[in-house]
Amino acid sequence: MELDVIREIDAEVAELIESELKRQQTTIELIASENFTSRAVMAACGSVLTNKYAEGKPYKRFYNGCENVDKIEEIAQMRAKKLFNADHANVQPHSGAQANMAVFLYAVKPGDTVMGMDLSNGGHLSHGSPVNFSGLYFDIVSYGINDNGEIDYDNVREIALQHKPKLIIAGASNYSRIIDFKRFKEIADEVGAYLMADIAHIAALVATGEHPSPFPYADFVTTTTHKTLRGPRGGIIMCKEEHALGIDKAVFPGIQGGPLEHIIAGKAVALKEALSDDFKKYAHQVVLNAKALAQSLMDEGLDIVGNGTDNHLMTLDLRKVGKTGKDVANILELVGITANKNTVPNDPQSPFVTSGVRLGSPAATTRGFKEDDMKEVGKIIAEAVKISDTKDEDKIKELKERSLKLCQKYPLYKD
Repeated sequence: MELDVIREIDAEVAELIESELKRQQTTIELIASENFTSRAVMAACGSVLTNKYAEGKPYKRFYNGCENVDKIEEIAQMRAKKLFNADHANVQPHSGAQANMAVFLYAVKPGDTVMGMDLSNGGHLSHGSPVNFSGLYFDIVSYGINDNGEIDYDNVREIALQHKPKLIIAGASNYSRIIDFKRFKEIADEVGAYLMADIAHIAALVATGEHPSPFPYADFVTTTTHKTLRGPRGGIIMCKEEHALGIDKAVFPGIQGGPLEHIIAGKAVALKEALSDDFKKYAHQVVLNAKALAQSLMDEGLDIVGNGTDNHLMTLDLRKVGKTGKDVANILELVGITANKNTVPNDPQSPFVTSGVRLGSPAATTRGFKEDDMKEVGKIIAEAVKISDTKDEDKIKELKERSLKLCQKYPLYKD
Protein backbone atom coordinates (compact mmCIF):
# COMPACT_ATOMS: atom_id res chain seq x y z
CA MET A 1 0.00 0.00 0.00
CA GLU A 2 2.07 2.86 -1.33
CA LEU A 3 0.33 5.59 0.63
CA ASP A 4 3.41 7.78 0.63
CA VAL A 5 3.33 7.92 -3.17
CA ILE A 6 -0.34 8.93 -3.12
CA ARG A 7 0.20 11.39 -0.29
CA GLU A 8 2.75 13.33 -2.34
CA ILE A 9 0.08 14.07 -4.92
CA ASP A 10 -3.19 13.91 -2.99
CA ALA A 11 -2.99 14.00 0.80
CA GLU A 12 -6.78 14.08 1.13
CA VAL A 13 -7.33 10.78 -0.67
CA ALA A 14 -4.29 9.20 1.01
CA GLU A 15 -5.71 10.06 4.41
CA LEU A 16 -9.05 8.44 3.56
CA ILE A 17 -7.33 5.29 2.28
CA GLU A 18 -5.35 5.11 5.50
CA SER A 19 -8.56 5.56 7.50
CA GLU A 20 -10.17 2.73 5.55
CA LEU A 21 -7.20 0.48 6.29
CA LYS A 22 -7.57 1.21 10.01
CA ARG A 23 -11.32 0.54 9.81
CA GLN A 24 -10.70 -2.85 8.25
CA GLN A 25 -7.98 -3.66 10.77
CA THR A 26 -10.18 -2.82 13.77
CA THR A 27 -13.52 -4.21 12.57
CA ILE A 28 -14.84 -7.77 12.35
CA GLU A 29 -16.06 -8.06 8.77
CA LEU A 30 -19.18 -10.22 8.51
CA ILE A 31 -20.60 -8.93 5.23
CA ALA A 32 -20.94 -12.21 3.30
CA SER A 33 -19.94 -10.66 -0.02
CA GLU A 34 -16.69 -9.13 1.23
CA ASN A 35 -13.25 -10.53 1.81
CA PHE A 36 -9.60 -9.51 2.13
CA THR A 37 -7.33 -10.09 -0.86
CA SER A 38 -3.68 -10.99 -0.55
CA ARG A 39 -1.08 -8.28 -0.99
CA ALA A 40 -0.12 -9.96 -4.27
CA VAL A 41 -3.64 -9.55 -5.67
CA MET A 42 -3.70 -5.88 -4.65
CA ALA A 43 -0.28 -5.30 -6.18
CA ALA A 44 -1.40 -6.78 -9.50
CA CYS A 45 -4.49 -4.58 -9.51
CA GLY A 46 -2.36 -1.49 -8.88
CA SER A 47 0.25 -2.34 -11.50
CA VAL A 48 1.21 -0.70 -14.82
CA LEU A 49 -1.36 -2.93 -16.50
CA THR A 50 -3.90 -0.24 -15.65
CA ASN A 51 -2.35 1.77 -18.51
CA LYS A 52 -3.20 -0.74 -21.26
CA TYR A 53 -6.30 -0.73 -23.42
CA ALA A 54 -7.08 -4.10 -24.98
CA GLU A 55 -10.47 -4.41 -26.66
CA GLY A 56 -11.07 -7.89 -28.01
CA LYS A 57 -9.90 -11.35 -26.99
CA PRO A 58 -6.32 -12.47 -26.34
CA TYR A 59 -4.36 -12.53 -29.61
CA LYS A 60 -7.35 -10.95 -31.43
CA ARG A 61 -7.18 -7.37 -30.19
CA PHE A 62 -8.14 -4.10 -31.81
CA TYR A 63 -5.05 -2.43 -30.34
CA ASN A 64 -1.33 -3.07 -30.71
CA GLY A 65 1.03 -3.62 -27.80
CA CYS A 66 -1.04 -6.35 -26.17
CA GLU A 67 1.54 -9.15 -26.15
CA ASN A 68 1.87 -9.12 -22.34
CA VAL A 69 -1.78 -8.65 -21.40
CA ASP A 70 -2.67 -11.37 -23.90
CA LYS A 71 -0.57 -13.86 -21.97
CA ILE A 72 -1.86 -12.71 -18.57
CA GLU A 73 -5.50 -12.98 -19.65
CA GLU A 74 -4.84 -16.40 -21.15
CA ILE A 75 -3.30 -17.53 -17.86
CA ALA A 76 -6.39 -16.32 -16.00
CA GLN A 77 -8.64 -18.22 -18.41
CA MET A 78 -6.66 -21.44 -18.07
CA ARG A 79 -6.62 -21.24 -14.27
CA ALA A 80 -10.38 -20.62 -14.12
CA LYS A 81 -11.01 -23.65 -16.34
CA LYS A 82 -8.71 -25.81 -14.23
CA LEU A 83 -10.15 -24.66 -10.91
CA PHE A 84 -13.75 -25.28 -11.90
CA ASN A 85 -13.27 -28.01 -14.52
CA ALA A 86 -14.91 -25.79 -17.13
CA ASP A 87 -14.84 -26.05 -20.91
CA HIS A 88 -14.49 -22.30 -21.51
CA ALA A 89 -13.88 -19.20 -19.39
CA ASN A 90 -14.23 -15.50 -20.13
CA VAL A 91 -12.50 -13.43 -17.44
CA GLN A 92 -13.39 -9.99 -18.81
CA PRO A 93 -16.71 -9.17 -17.03
CA HIS A 94 -16.27 -6.16 -14.77
CA SER A 95 -18.72 -7.58 -12.22
CA GLY A 96 -21.01 -10.51 -11.49
CA ALA A 97 -24.04 -8.52 -12.64
CA GLN A 98 -22.38 -7.87 -15.99
CA ALA A 99 -21.48 -11.55 -16.30
CA ASN A 100 -25.17 -12.32 -15.83
CA MET A 101 -26.11 -9.63 -18.33
CA ALA A 102 -23.86 -11.20 -20.95
CA VAL A 103 -25.56 -14.57 -20.50
CA PHE A 104 -28.97 -12.90 -20.89
CA LEU A 105 -27.78 -11.15 -24.07
CA TYR A 106 -26.63 -14.44 -25.56
CA ALA A 107 -29.29 -16.88 -24.33
CA VAL A 108 -32.58 -14.95 -24.41
CA LYS A 109 -34.33 -12.08 -26.20
CA PRO A 110 -36.15 -9.14 -24.61
CA GLY A 111 -39.61 -10.30 -23.55
CA ASP A 112 -38.58 -13.95 -23.14
CA THR A 113 -39.50 -15.69 -19.90
CA VAL A 114 -36.70 -16.11 -17.37
CA MET A 115 -36.99 -17.89 -14.01
CA GLY A 116 -34.90 -17.03 -10.96
CA MET A 117 -35.02 -16.85 -7.19
CA ASP A 118 -37.08 -14.02 -5.76
CA LEU A 119 -34.89 -11.23 -4.34
CA SER A 120 -36.73 -11.17 -1.00
CA ASN A 121 -36.18 -14.92 -0.63
CA GLY A 122 -32.45 -14.74 -1.27
CA GLY A 123 -32.04 -14.12 -4.98
CA HIS A 124 -30.04 -11.34 -6.63
CA LEU A 125 -31.04 -8.11 -8.37
CA SER A 126 -29.82 -9.49 -11.69
CA HIS A 127 -32.02 -12.60 -11.36
CA GLY A 128 -35.18 -10.68 -12.26
CA SER A 129 -35.72 -7.79 -9.86
CA PRO A 130 -38.14 -5.28 -11.43
CA VAL A 131 -35.68 -2.44 -10.83
CA ASN A 132 -32.84 -4.25 -12.62
CA PHE A 133 -32.21 -4.76 -16.36
CA SER A 134 -33.23 -8.40 -15.90
CA GLY A 135 -36.68 -7.44 -14.67
CA LEU A 136 -37.12 -4.47 -17.00
CA TYR A 137 -36.52 -6.28 -20.29
CA PHE A 138 -37.63 -9.86 -19.59
CA ASP A 139 -40.75 -11.63 -18.38
CA ILE A 140 -39.68 -12.84 -14.94
CA VAL A 141 -41.21 -15.67 -12.94
CA SER A 142 -39.76 -16.35 -9.51
CA TYR A 143 -39.41 -19.18 -7.07
CA GLY A 144 -38.66 -18.87 -3.36
CA ILE A 145 -37.98 -20.88 -0.24
CA ASN A 146 -40.30 -22.81 2.08
CA ASP A 147 -40.83 -22.42 5.81
CA ASN A 148 -37.67 -24.45 6.44
CA GLY A 149 -35.60 -21.94 4.48
CA GLU A 150 -35.06 -24.40 1.63
CA ILE A 151 -35.82 -24.40 -2.09
CA ASP A 152 -38.88 -26.54 -2.82
CA TYR A 153 -37.81 -28.23 -6.05
CA ASP A 154 -41.26 -29.68 -6.70
CA ASN A 155 -42.62 -26.13 -6.60
CA VAL A 156 -39.81 -24.95 -8.89
CA ARG A 157 -40.83 -27.66 -11.36
CA GLU A 158 -44.51 -26.67 -11.19
CA ILE A 159 -43.67 -23.02 -11.93
CA ALA A 160 -41.38 -24.03 -14.79
CA LEU A 161 -43.99 -26.32 -16.34
CA GLN A 162 -46.59 -23.56 -16.13
CA HIS A 163 -44.49 -20.72 -17.57
CA LYS A 164 -41.97 -22.56 -19.80
CA PRO A 165 -39.01 -20.21 -19.25
CA LYS A 166 -36.22 -19.99 -21.81
CA LEU A 167 -33.60 -19.58 -19.05
CA ILE A 168 -33.59 -20.87 -15.46
CA ILE A 169 -31.20 -19.36 -12.92
CA ALA A 170 -29.93 -21.49 -10.04
CA GLY A 171 -28.03 -19.47 -7.46
CA ALA A 172 -28.53 -16.81 -4.82
CA SER A 173 -27.06 -13.93 -2.89
CA ASN A 174 -28.52 -15.05 0.42
CA TYR A 175 -29.27 -18.78 0.58
CA SER A 176 -27.67 -20.87 3.29
CA ARG A 177 -28.42 -24.39 2.05
CA ILE A 178 -26.91 -26.71 -0.57
CA ILE A 179 -28.21 -26.05 -4.08
CA ASP A 180 -29.19 -29.17 -6.04
CA PHE A 181 -27.89 -28.28 -9.49
CA LYS A 182 -28.70 -31.72 -10.85
CA ARG A 183 -32.37 -31.25 -9.95
CA PHE A 184 -32.37 -27.82 -11.58
CA LYS A 185 -30.91 -29.38 -14.74
CA GLU A 186 -33.65 -32.01 -14.84
CA ILE A 187 -36.29 -29.27 -14.59
CA ALA A 188 -34.57 -27.17 -17.26
CA ASP A 189 -34.37 -30.13 -19.64
CA GLU A 190 -38.04 -30.95 -19.06
CA VAL A 191 -39.15 -27.49 -20.21
CA GLY A 192 -36.41 -26.96 -22.81
CA ALA A 193 -34.64 -24.15 -20.95
CA TYR A 194 -31.02 -23.16 -20.64
CA LEU A 195 -29.62 -23.46 -17.10
CA MET A 196 -27.42 -20.74 -15.65
CA ALA A 197 -25.75 -21.27 -12.27
CA ASP A 198 -24.75 -18.10 -10.45
CA ILE A 199 -22.13 -19.21 -7.92
CA ALA A 200 -20.87 -15.73 -7.02
CA HIS A 201 -21.22 -16.42 -3.31
CA ILE A 202 -20.19 -20.07 -3.17
CA ALA A 203 -17.42 -20.09 -5.80
CA ALA A 204 -14.64 -21.05 -3.40
CA LEU A 205 -16.80 -23.75 -1.85
CA VAL A 206 -17.58 -25.19 -5.28
CA ALA A 207 -13.93 -25.03 -6.33
CA THR A 208 -12.77 -26.94 -3.26
CA GLY A 209 -15.56 -29.51 -3.00
CA GLU A 210 -17.26 -27.93 0.02
CA HIS A 211 -20.38 -27.48 -2.13
CA PRO A 212 -21.53 -29.62 -5.09
CA SER A 213 -20.48 -28.23 -8.46
CA PRO A 214 -22.87 -27.00 -11.17
CA PHE A 215 -20.55 -28.56 -13.75
CA PRO A 216 -21.47 -30.41 -15.92
CA TYR A 217 -25.17 -29.61 -15.43
CA ALA A 218 -25.27 -25.89 -16.23
CA ASP A 219 -24.95 -24.40 -19.68
CA PHE A 220 -23.49 -21.24 -18.13
CA VAL A 221 -21.82 -20.59 -14.78
CA THR A 222 -21.21 -17.05 -13.59
CA THR A 223 -19.30 -15.87 -10.56
CA THR A 224 -17.73 -12.87 -8.95
CA THR A 225 -14.10 -13.09 -7.91
CA HIS A 226 -14.21 -10.94 -4.77
CA LYS A 227 -16.38 -12.96 -2.36
CA THR A 228 -15.33 -16.41 -1.15
CA LEU A 229 -12.88 -16.61 -4.05
CA ARG A 230 -10.86 -13.83 -2.35
CA GLY A 231 -9.80 -12.01 -5.49
CA PRO A 232 -10.30 -8.52 -6.93
CA ARG A 233 -13.72 -7.06 -7.64
CA GLY A 234 -14.82 -8.58 -10.95
CA GLY A 235 -16.65 -11.41 -12.68
CA ILE A 236 -16.10 -14.56 -14.74
CA ILE A 237 -18.36 -16.48 -17.11
CA MET A 238 -17.77 -20.16 -17.74
CA CYS A 239 -19.75 -22.22 -20.21
CA LYS A 240 -19.89 -25.32 -22.34
CA GLU A 241 -17.71 -25.16 -25.44
CA GLU A 242 -20.73 -24.92 -27.75
CA HIS A 243 -21.57 -21.52 -26.23
CA ALA A 244 -18.02 -20.13 -26.07
CA LEU A 245 -18.08 -17.97 -29.20
CA GLY A 246 -21.50 -16.53 -28.41
CA ILE A 247 -20.62 -15.71 -24.81
CA ASP A 248 -17.38 -14.03 -25.83
CA LYS A 249 -19.27 -11.84 -28.31
CA ALA A 250 -21.89 -11.03 -25.69
CA VAL A 251 -19.17 -9.70 -23.38
CA PHE A 252 -17.39 -7.77 -26.14
CA PRO A 253 -18.72 -5.97 -28.07
CA GLY A 254 -22.09 -6.85 -26.53
CA ILE A 255 -22.01 -5.21 -23.10
CA GLN A 256 -18.46 -3.97 -22.51
CA GLY A 257 -15.63 -2.14 -24.19
CA GLY A 258 -12.05 -2.56 -23.08
CA PRO A 259 -11.38 -5.14 -20.34
CA LEU A 260 -9.68 -4.11 -17.11
CA GLU A 261 -6.39 -5.91 -17.65
CA HIS A 262 -4.97 -4.91 -14.25
CA ILE A 263 -8.00 -6.49 -12.57
CA ILE A 264 -7.69 -9.55 -14.80
CA ALA A 265 -4.10 -9.87 -13.56
CA GLY A 266 -5.47 -9.76 -10.01
CA LYS A 267 -7.93 -12.48 -10.98
CA ALA A 268 -5.08 -14.60 -12.34
CA VAL A 269 -3.15 -14.30 -9.07
CA ALA A 270 -6.25 -15.07 -6.99
CA LEU A 271 -7.05 -18.11 -9.13
CA LYS A 272 -3.52 -19.44 -8.60
CA GLU A 273 -3.98 -19.00 -4.86
CA ALA A 274 -7.32 -20.81 -5.09
CA LEU A 275 -5.63 -23.82 -6.69
CA SER A 276 -3.45 -24.34 -3.60
CA ASP A 277 -3.89 -26.79 -0.73
CA ASP A 278 -3.96 -23.86 1.71
CA PHE A 279 -7.01 -22.50 -0.06
CA LYS A 280 -8.80 -25.83 0.37
CA LYS A 281 -8.15 -25.59 4.10
CA TYR A 282 -9.42 -22.03 4.06
CA ALA A 283 -12.69 -22.94 2.32
CA HIS A 284 -13.28 -25.79 4.78
CA GLN A 285 -12.72 -23.41 7.69
CA VAL A 286 -15.17 -20.92 6.16
CA VAL A 287 -17.94 -23.51 6.48
CA LEU A 288 -16.89 -24.57 9.98
CA ASN A 289 -16.85 -20.94 11.10
CA ALA A 290 -20.26 -20.19 9.61
CA LYS A 291 -21.78 -23.20 11.36
CA ALA A 292 -20.17 -22.17 14.65
CA LEU A 293 -21.52 -18.62 14.36
CA ALA A 294 -25.03 -19.80 13.48
CA GLN A 295 -25.08 -22.23 16.40
CA SER A 296 -23.78 -19.58 18.78
CA LEU A 297 -26.55 -17.19 17.78
CA MET A 298 -29.21 -19.86 18.17
CA ASP A 299 -27.78 -20.84 21.57
CA GLU A 300 -28.28 -17.19 22.55
CA GLY A 301 -31.97 -17.49 21.68
CA LEU A 302 -31.90 -15.80 18.30
CA ASP A 303 -33.54 -17.14 15.13
CA ILE A 304 -31.66 -18.07 11.98
CA VAL A 305 -33.60 -18.49 8.72
CA GLY A 306 -33.66 -22.23 8.08
CA ASN A 307 -32.17 -22.95 11.53
CA GLY A 308 -28.58 -23.10 10.35
CA THR A 309 -26.27 -23.02 7.36
CA ASP A 310 -24.51 -25.39 4.99
CA ASN A 311 -22.22 -22.77 3.49
CA HIS A 312 -20.64 -19.42 4.38
CA LEU A 313 -23.62 -17.30 5.34
CA MET A 314 -26.83 -17.08 7.34
CA THR A 315 -29.64 -14.61 7.97
CA LEU A 316 -30.49 -13.45 11.46
CA ASP A 317 -34.30 -13.25 11.73
CA LEU A 318 -35.18 -10.48 14.19
CA ARG A 319 -38.98 -10.63 14.07
CA LYS A 320 -39.26 -12.62 17.29
CA VAL A 321 -37.28 -10.04 19.26
CA GLY A 322 -39.05 -7.07 17.69
CA LYS A 323 -35.96 -5.48 16.15
CA THR A 324 -35.22 -4.27 12.65
CA GLY A 325 -32.29 -5.16 10.45
CA LYS A 326 -31.46 -1.49 10.00
CA ASP A 327 -31.18 -0.84 13.75
CA VAL A 328 -29.21 -4.00 14.45
CA ALA A 329 -26.76 -3.46 11.58
CA ASN A 330 -26.18 0.06 12.89
CA ILE A 331 -25.56 -1.05 16.48
CA LEU A 332 -23.22 -3.78 15.25
CA GLU A 333 -21.14 -1.16 13.48
CA LEU A 334 -20.87 0.78 16.73
CA VAL A 335 -19.49 -2.30 18.50
CA GLY A 336 -16.98 -3.07 15.73
CA ILE A 337 -18.84 -5.60 13.58
CA THR A 338 -19.81 -4.85 9.98
CA ALA A 339 -22.87 -6.59 8.54
CA ASN A 340 -25.77 -5.66 6.28
CA LYS A 341 -29.50 -5.46 6.82
CA ASN A 342 -31.39 -8.01 4.73
CA THR A 343 -34.97 -9.04 4.13
CA VAL A 344 -36.31 -12.31 5.50
CA PRO A 345 -39.02 -14.36 3.74
CA ASN A 346 -42.42 -12.65 4.07
CA ASP A 347 -40.74 -9.65 5.64
CA PRO A 348 -43.22 -7.11 7.09
CA GLN A 349 -40.60 -4.36 6.82
CA SER A 350 -39.48 -2.50 3.69
CA PRO A 351 -36.17 -3.39 1.95
CA PHE A 352 -34.75 -0.18 3.44
CA VAL A 353 -35.53 -1.33 7.00
CA THR A 354 -35.86 -5.15 6.89
CA SER A 355 -36.33 -7.70 9.65
CA GLY A 356 -33.02 -9.46 9.13
CA VAL A 357 -29.27 -9.15 9.07
CA ARG A 358 -27.08 -11.21 6.74
CA LEU A 359 -23.87 -12.56 8.25
CA GLY A 360 -20.97 -14.35 6.59
CA SER A 361 -17.69 -15.96 7.61
CA PRO A 362 -15.28 -15.55 4.61
CA ALA A 363 -13.47 -12.35 5.66
CA ALA A 364 -13.11 -13.29 9.32
CA THR A 365 -11.78 -16.69 8.25
CA THR A 366 -9.19 -15.00 6.05
CA ARG A 367 -7.97 -13.12 9.13
CA GLY A 368 -7.55 -16.41 10.98
CA PHE A 369 -10.71 -16.74 13.07
CA LYS A 370 -11.60 -20.26 14.20
CA GLU A 371 -14.77 -21.77 15.66
CA ASP A 372 -14.22 -20.54 19.23
CA ASP A 373 -13.69 -17.00 17.93
CA MET A 374 -16.92 -17.17 15.99
CA LYS A 375 -18.78 -18.33 19.08
CA GLU A 376 -17.55 -15.21 20.86
CA VAL A 377 -18.66 -13.12 17.89
CA GLY A 378 -22.11 -14.69 18.22
CA LYS A 379 -22.28 -13.70 21.87
CA ILE A 380 -21.25 -10.12 21.06
CA ILE A 381 -23.94 -9.93 18.37
CA ALA A 382 -26.61 -11.30 20.72
CA GLU A 383 -25.78 -8.70 23.37
CA ALA A 384 -25.72 -5.94 20.75
CA VAL A 385 -29.19 -6.95 19.55
CA LYS A 386 -30.54 -6.44 23.06
CA ILE A 387 -29.35 -2.81 23.18
CA SER A 388 -30.11 -1.85 19.58
CA ASP A 389 -32.97 0.40 20.73
CA THR A 390 -31.46 1.81 23.96
CA LYS A 391 -27.88 2.21 22.68
CA ASP A 392 -26.39 1.82 26.14
CA GLU A 393 -23.05 3.63 25.83
CA ASP A 394 -21.29 1.61 28.53
CA LYS A 395 -22.38 -1.65 26.95
CA ILE A 396 -21.38 -0.46 23.49
CA LYS A 397 -17.92 0.36 24.83
CA GLU A 398 -17.59 -3.07 26.45
CA LEU A 399 -18.69 -4.91 23.30
CA LYS A 400 -16.38 -2.78 21.15
CA GLU A 401 -13.45 -3.75 23.36
CA ARG A 402 -14.33 -7.43 23.00
CA SER A 403 -14.50 -7.22 19.21
CA LEU A 404 -11.30 -5.19 19.05
CA LYS A 405 -9.55 -7.84 21.13
CA LEU A 406 -10.43 -10.42 18.48
CA CYS A 407 -9.15 -8.13 15.73
CA GLN A 408 -5.86 -7.63 17.54
CA LYS A 409 -5.55 -11.39 17.94
CA TYR A 410 -5.53 -11.69 14.13
CA PRO A 411 -3.76 -8.63 12.65
CA LEU A 412 -4.66 -7.63 9.11
CA TYR A 413 -2.09 -6.34 6.58
CA LYS A 414 0.59 -6.01 9.22
CA ASP A 415 4.27 -6.64 8.40
